[in-house]
Amino acid sequence: MDLQAAQATTPPPVLVLVRDTGLRDEVRRVAAAAERILDERAAPIGRHAWAAAALVILDTAAARECAAAGYLRRVGIVIVTEGEPGLLDWQAAAAVGAERVIALPGAAVGLIEKFAEHTEYRTGDGVVVAIAGASGGAGASTLAVATALRAAAHRFRPDTVLVDGAPLGGGLDLLLGLEATTGLRWPDLVVEDGRVSAAALHNALPAAAPGVAVLSCGRGGAGRLPSEIGPAAMRAVIEACRAAGDLVVCDVSGERGPHADQMLDSADLVVLLVPARLRAVAAAEAVSAYIRHRNPNQGLIVRGPAPGGLEGADVAEVLDLPLLATVNAQPGLAYRCERGPLTLRRRGPLRTAADAILAVLTAPVGEVRA
Repeated sequence: MDLQAAQATTPPPVLVLVRDTGLRDEVRRVAAAAERILDERAAPIGRHAWAAAALVILDTAAARECAAAGYLRRVGIVIVTEGEPGLLDWQAAAAVGAERVIALPGAAVGLIEKFAEHTEYRTGDGVVVAIAGASGGAGASTLAVATALRAAAHRFRPDTVLVDGAPLGGGLDLLLGLEATTGLRWPDLVVEDGRVSAAALHNALPAAAPGVAVLSCGRGGAGRLPSEIGPAAMRAVIEACRAAGDLVVCDVSGERGPHADQMLDSADLVVLLVPARLRAVAAAEAVSAYIRHRNPNQGLIVRGPAPGGLEGADVAEVLDLPLLATVNAQPGLAYRCERGPLTLRRRGPLRTAADAILAVLTAPVGEVRA
């Protein structure tokens, strides 16, 4: 068998960040029984090793370190404990986004199942950003569209996929003037075996611009309710595009629920857009706390006008979030969007905000700076 064939049939190594020597020995024993090779390291590790590993095994101490360092949320994280897990173990699992907590040695079969489930390399180096609004009408959908368009203009990634996560928002295709364009929408998407092909998505989705594919929600119409988005389908789309090396821009808006949580959990960065108004800032405190529970990597954009004179720095201090940008309202934007698709001018607040987001996405792991 040649080297290429051997790599195709041999499962990739499993990344292990386990401090406890007894637990590390148990993981080695189970891995030997499952015929899996381990890549044992000590934190901190590089972003590529973390993101590319087929499976990551942590103990509670390592999980807390990774969560505190802001490592990317990803699928395929398992926490192992000595005996039945306690409150601190479950808290660490929630903080790092682990999909399972396995007690060793009693539940070793669960680890064997995870070895079998995650047998392929995570290819590509895609990036996921989720944009959420602190209140209704904050402008998260508009900012998500602008970010996708600017990313394509910069060739930030070979392809950008704009994912509409707001079934009651009217559809991003309408904002982009694509409502009459043929192509796949969420109600048309069928996910089999929890997987979807990124290449098939690229070909099936309508394009807003060269390199920008849009997965929009449908509209109910004629008294029909809009289709719900399943969390498994959302996860399949995001992970397929991440593996393909895409930039995935998720419009969370004000959505809550399993599919919205999946967007927040998967994001390398969650951007909270907050109007510079007192009630919006008050609402943002609760929204930010909810997001932080799911993903510690948050950045803040404050949008004017500020009737009471609120400054971006003041809002950032209240929310304890890094300020990415403070921008004014885009003059004439609402009028232009009523008459045609959203386009970006050579200069303007919307372009500034989108560029601030892209600048953060190029920073090292865990580094969200103003």
